[in-house]
Amino acid sequence: MQKRFLGLLIAVLVIFNIQKSFGQTIDSMMAVYAERYPTEKIHIHFDKSIYNKEETIWYKIYILSGTELSPLSKNVYVEWYDTTGKMIKQTVAPLYQSTAKGMFEIPADYKGNFIHVKAFTRWMLNDDSSFAYERELTINTSTVKTAAPPKPIVFKTRVETFPEGGFLVGGLTTRVAFKATNQFGTPVMIKGFLVNDKNKVLDTLKVKHDGMGSFTYTFKAEEKYQLNWTDENGKTGISPIPVTKTEGARITLKTTNEKAQIQVERTVNAGENFKKMNLLVHMNQALFYKVSLNASERTLLNAEVPIDEMPTGILQFSLFTSDWIPVAERIVFINNRLHEFNAKVNPQLVSLQRRGKNVFDISVSDTTFTNMSVAVTDASVVTPDAYSIYSDLVLSSDIKGKIYNPAYYLMSDADSITANLDLVMLTNGWRRFDWDKIKAGTTPTLKYPIETDLLTIKGKVFGMKSISMATPVLLNLIVANKDSSKKFLFVPVMKDGTFEQKGMYFYDTARIFYSFNGNEKLTDITQVQFENGLLKQVPKKIQYIDNQIPYSFNDSIARSKMMYYLDQQEQLKRRMASATLQEVIVKSRVKPKEQILEEKYATGLFSGGDGYTFDLLDDPSALGIQDILSYLQGKVAGLIISGTGAQMTMSWRGSTPDLYLNEMSSSLDMVQSTNVRDIAMIKVFRPPFFGSMGGGSGGAIAIYTKKGTDGRKADPNAKGLENTVLGGYSKFKEFYQPQYDNPTEAVETDIRTTLYWNPYVITNKYNSRVRIQFFNNDFSKKLQVVLEGVNGDGKMTRVVKFLE
Repeated sequence: MQKRFLGLLIAVLVIFNIQKSFGQTIDSMMAVYAERYPTEKIHIHFDKSIYNKEETIWYKIYILSGTELSPLSKNVYVEWYDTTGKMIKQTVAPLYQSTAKGMFEIPADYKGNFIHVKAFTRWMLNDDSSFAYERELTINTSTVKTAAPPKPIVFKTRVETFPEGGFLVGGLTTRVAFKATNQFGTPVMIKGFLVNDKNKVLDTLKVKHDGMGSFTYTFKAEEKYQLNWTDENGKTGISPIPVTKTEGARITLKTTNEKAQIQVERTVNAGENFKKMNLLVHMNQALFYKVSLNASERTLLNAEVPIDEMPTGILQFSLFTSDWIPVAERIVFINNRLHEFNAKVNPQLVSLQRRGKNVFDISVSDTTFTNMSVAVTDASVVTPDAYSIYSDLVLSSDIKGKIYNPAYYLMSDADSITANLDLVMLTNGWRRFDWDKIKAGTTPTLKYPIETDLLTIKGKVFGMKSISMATPVLLNLIVANKDSSKKFLFVPVMKDGTFEQKGMYFYDTARIFYSFNGNEKLTDITQVQFENGLLKQVPKKIQYIDNQIPYSFNDSIARSKMMYYLDQQEQLKRRMASATLQEVIVKSRVKPKEQILEEKYATGLFSGGDGYTFDLLDDPSALGIQDILSYLQGKVAGLIISGTGAQMTMSWRGSTPDLYLNEMSSSLDMVQSTNVRDIAMIKVFRPPFFGSMGGGSGGAIAIYTKKGTDGRKADPNAKGLENTVLGGYSKFKEFYQPQYDNPTEAVETDIRTTLYWNPYVITNKYNSRVRIQFFNNDFSKKLQVVLEGVNGDGKMTRVVKFLE
């Protein structure tokens, strides 16, 4: 990203000298941090913002690093906490194209009015906890009448002040921002005055937006200052404003669409190291500009920096003395809309009748692949989203302190919103370097490495030291999943007893059968310990700080509709519990052979899917074929296979299909060397195949070798093997959507508040449009569609559409 901006010119006065040589330690160390210690940030698209008990929370996770899809982590963890801070559950999912899907079922007996969500990768645990992804989801529970009325909440107003640049220096005119909030982080309206120690009124406080405002004054080092204020409830308070320095410098910034206007001023009595200062301009840990300031003859300097081609995000200005002592810092938000790509939701059929059919198209004009999620909900039970994919990934994740309703600041380019966003920049902390460590050349101490692999079957064989082995030890492993599918592995054991098999993939749990290749006696004299390579789940409890706890559900219309749905849900449960089963008629239906093979062999993202299935167990034509690709020639529309032997090539929609052998990534050589007689099934997935790590733009070919007695005679001498159970990725159910054009569909009351949820809406240059269809429930009269997602360039989209 830094190279992208080397061509930008900085318009400065003659007193500024832009240094192109980044030879000093602080410059090179910033480059080291950017390259070796990049940060990750998370956004979660939830299907809605309010839930009833027993409902399912559907979600999609997006992870970026800087302005790009994160290439770092391969797994993501989500922890769910109740109102006491006790962890209810931890889930883990694999990341594909920097995204993951999931769901959480709210317990039937849950009594709390919110659930706290915390999401992270292992790598993110090294970062400051202030930047962790944490969110509260409102839970609507039935109101229970009690003898004693609930204890009223006592709101406590706090007014904080933030001098521009970080410090108040005596003798310098400085802008001071203020923010008034209660203990829950909610803005409070105040009135008040700036007064000195003689109680003289110097200025009047004016709140401009959400409890925030600012004023400018020339402070004197020998005087004391404070804010005298009265909040919206009539309570009064005092907030001191200390002048912390008698000499120094301050920085002031203003922005337009094209440039940032910088003003640096020092005191007359400042030391020699203030006569020449350095200004670093950086974003996402990358240094864009280093400017040398000559203030030996003048105390006030002005400059302009072009920002019209910079990426969206927080741009930081750090001011140093000539000996690199930090004296002031200021951040501004750059929003050139370069972080967005254009997606559209085009309704084709809208029917808000009971169980009416609805159809809309999602189209993307860009040819870059996109990965999106879409939710359709009852518009009357959702409140305006306080968070969005924009606010999470370019604003909240890079700033300290709670931002109230952050989605508001990125909803438009109106001047009023831009001015209010600058107040946020003034009244919150930000991701800052530890400049002392930077100058010393000290790098961070990392406790948690990046998870660069999916599941890993790893462990150690204990008891090998007493054995003298002439040949390397090899573990035979059979990984048996709950769906009866199996994988056969041969894993070498190192001299210290450790072993590791990377790139595994299974959900829930798997049973691991193991033996030692060619040496059964080792099983009796050793012990084998297995791990899955993931973070271990440890039951824990967190302590909420005041401003994390939502205290009210104040949308009366949404609450009323949610209570209506809750009542319908309870009635439905009572009807089902009291129903008498008159007669049960079971009609058996023979499953197609391909379905039987599918259930036996395919797992995870390889089960189902859009494509073709070939049964080689009962296909006589496969007996005379030399290799798999020759077998597939001419059988799949659009798949072009040409050449022979090692010169064979494949192409589908302009890209090469990915190859998998028993659901593990494979090479052309390995596939061609597999005997066709050993193959039970082939699945060919149309592009794009999302199970591929690279995006699967050319689709995929999955080859499955025979298991057990499939096509073979059973071995009567087979012996039992030692085995253990190993946990895998969390198992999530799929979103259910009824098909009311099917006459056999159930006719029970439909009380769904989420009508449609699809965590993976994929487009590319060959398929730029996706059609969505779903059926209304029995009650909704207005629906809300929310589409969010990312593309291959790290750009984002968010579309909100109403169907009415």
